[in-house]
Amino acid sequence: MTRPSDDTVRLCCGEASAEIACWGAEPLTWRVAGRDLLWHGDPEHWSFRAPILFPVVGASKDGTVRIRSAEHPMPQHGFARQGLFRVVACEAATVRLRLTDGPDTRAAYPFSFRLDVVVRLAPDALHLGFEVTNTGPDEMPYGLGFHPAFPWPFTAKGRDGHEVVFEEAESPNVPEIAPGGLLARRTRHLPMAGRVLPLNPELFSEALVFLAARSRSFAFRSPEGNRIVMSVRNFPHLAVWSRPTAPFLSLEAWSAHADWEDAEGDLVSRPSMIRLGPGASCSHAVTLGWQPV
Repeated sequence: MTRPSDDTVRLCCGEASAEIACWGAEPLTWRVAGRDLLWHGDPEHWSFRAPILFPVVGASKDGTVRIRSAEHPMPQHGFARQGLFRVVACEAATVRLRLTDGPDTRAAYPFSFRLDVVVRLAPDALHLGFEVTNTGPDEMPYGLGFHPAFPWPFTAKGRDGHEVVFEEAESPNVPEIAPGGLLARRTRHLPMAGRVLPLNPELFSEALVFLAARSRSFAFRSPEGNRIVMSVRNFPHLAVWSRPTAPFLSLEAWSAHADWEDAEGDLVSRPSMIRLGPGASCSHAVTLGWQPV
């Protein structure tokens, strides 16, 4: 697929604005009162900004998924982030974009589906609603995720002193990431202090994955107290990711997760995949909120 250069939708609401790409339905910018809140996508570090992950989240063992005894190539995080969505409704502060199956998708994922993404801008928040519909005759397994990144640091004072603050206390023991991006059965221990994870670039040799998280929201907080809060619905897993030298931090919401390193079997048996019957739909939602001091 070739990425179009000009297919974007601009949303406005008071002093807030956002730009949404039709390619991937990806938010490219989110500004409040002239302040850029999304990572700008420098390809030296990471060219995405806030991709949508579908129909899998994370890596698949050997880069393939097995569906009805046949092997299908599946890129990490699926193909939606590289798919061309069409605009089906648009107002000043809201847009609905839609991705449906076609020859490109069926080579990796032989199901008929509709993925709607509704983006709504508020004066201090960006709301995203996701609706997955099985439009085919067979049961359809899927995973969905949202992967936005934010500038780290918020200011020119450096990366020290930033934190991730969870709504609830989370386990400090998270799965290690095995070669190929798979989840390992062994764990690593994070330097958490109750609900707070102090941020250090050296943490990010790999993603920090909080499976079956208790929190339904978590916040990226600067030393001054400015916060971007990510609230989720129907996303049981959370993740925090960066790279040691990259000036961004990503907060992630997942309905599913990568394969375990010892995974076997069909995609339908992958832990935490949602299975939709013919004609069924399932919804998910994320809100990004800006809370300045």
